[in-house]
Amino acid sequence: MTINYHDLVNLLQFPFMQRAIMGAVLMGILGGLLGSFVTLRQLSFFSHAVGHAALVGVALGVLLNTNPTWMLLPFTLIFGVVVLYLIDKTDLASDSVLSIVLSGALAIGVILTSFIKGYRGNLMGVLFGDILAIDNTDLILTLLVLVGSSVFLLSTLPQQILLTLNPDVAQVQGIPVQLYRYGFVVLLSLAVAVAIKAVGVLLVNAFLVIPAATAKLMSHHFSSFLILSVVVGSISSIAGMMVSGLFNLASGPSIVFVQFLVFVAVFSWVKLTIKVS
Repeated sequence: MTINYHDLVNLLQFPFMQRAIMGAVLMGILGGLLGSFVTLRQLSFFSHAVGHAALVGVALGVLLNTNPTWMLLPFTLIFGVVVLYLIDKTDLASDSVLSIVLSGALAIGVILTSFIKGYRGNLMGVLFGDILAIDNTDLILTLLVLVGSSVFLLSTLPQQILLTLNPDVAQVQGIPVQLYRYGFVVLLSLAVAVAIKAVGVLLVNAFLVIPAATAKLMSHHFSSFLILSVVVGSISSIAGMMVSGLFNLASGPSIVFVQFLVFVAVFSWVKLTIKVS
């Protein structure tokens, strides 16, 4: 493994590399923003399940010979809303409902993939991700989800914070809890869908969880926690792309690996600081 700065500089001049960096930054910001609420509302397993159940959308896209992204978007959206509806309408624990629906969706996805004949490059690419393959349409979709998420969450931030910390008090205060819950799930499902092409089904949850978990270690105030989460998400995405270019590694896993290293470094720093003080 060799470090080749000259090749990296040359790579940065290609449009596909520039699109990949822009996509990484947008998804880093999006993951940091939504991930802050995901971690505090304990929805990590929810986003994980949405990502894995997206296999059905991927398989349908390949079978119908269409762009898998266009199949992922409606499928993850429907999946997220249906899961939240079942959690609200049954006495089952949320993890039980998620496990049931995730298992069923995975089974359907695996069965559908058995009908795919010949080359399966599109399917494997979406499963494991390829941020270098994102196009202008993916960038526009990611930007739209980011703008929608920012407007929805930041314009109602006091209500969102109260809903996150104490849903019962939020209900008493007259906050439309159900509307906000379903709105957040819709945005979360769409964010998972647009990020899958870049980092794949298996790693998409890391974009939402690791930057927010890292920021949580550094701050106990919600506003600074939110800002740090976005900063960690975007900077680690850029750093991951640079690592990918320098060492000729897969881009999506490189970004997640950098996010993991940052988490370990911050965790060690926090523990050392506590021990010294």
